[in-house]
Amino acid sequence: MDQLAVMRDVVFGYEETPCLDGVKLEIGRGEFIAVTGQNGAAKSTLLKLLLGILKPWSGEVYFPRMKVDGTKLSIGYVPQQIASFNSGFPSKVKELVASGVYPKLGLLRRFKGEHYDIVENSLKQVGMWELRNKRIGELSGGQKQRVCLARALAQGPDVLVLDEPTTGMDYDSRQGFYELMNHYAASHNRTVIMVTHAVDEASRFLDRIISLEHQERGGWRCFTTNSCSAHFGPEP
Repeated sequence: MDQLAVMRDVVFGYEETPCLDGVKLEIGRGEFIAVTGQNGAAKSTLLKLLLGILKPWSGEVYFPRMKVDGTKLSIGYVPQQIASFNSGFPSKVKELVASGVYPKLGLLRRFKGEHYDIVENSLKQVGMWELRNKRIGELSGGQKQRVCLARALAQGPDVLVLDEPTTGMDYDSRQGFYELMNHYAASHNRTVIMVTHAVDEASRFLDRIISLEHQERGGWRCFTTNSCSAHFGPEP
């Protein structure tokens, strides 16, 4: 496995008691990985530690921000609670997605045909092209989620980290999304890490599942198809 990120003996908590204790985890390039578990199983915390949003109490998180060729590793992150855009949010759907393309524009910051194509393709991939001229604040929670996914896709990131990305999607849309993420990872050697409760319906598209499961004697344990060994406590 071409290693992308590693967590070694990571301990973290929000108060005195750790909710993550002794996390050992490896993530490879080109994998489509699901992180699953009951509510409160520290799934989102695991992502935030990996991304450097949270710092561990102890242990090591190795996630280099530079690629082998010396260019910067790009990361697309779509957190939960995307529906927090209120009704007064002024941007249109296509404008928000276009903002994901800005790093590709160069010094003159001018949109070209290829950049418009990226916006169109990203919106079509999540089924939101027909609503491209709607204002973000007018959309439902599920629609806002899809638009933020489209923006992340427009960035063309090397790593795509998604926290419950299919919220508000129907079954057919979810299946199409999992297929899209599988293709994105396999065909472009990109890494997709997705927190989800719907691992059963996504499993045939996944390379690996990291499952946080409650033990009879208390706490949480992390199970995966290869190297993950950790105990988990309750997450706030």
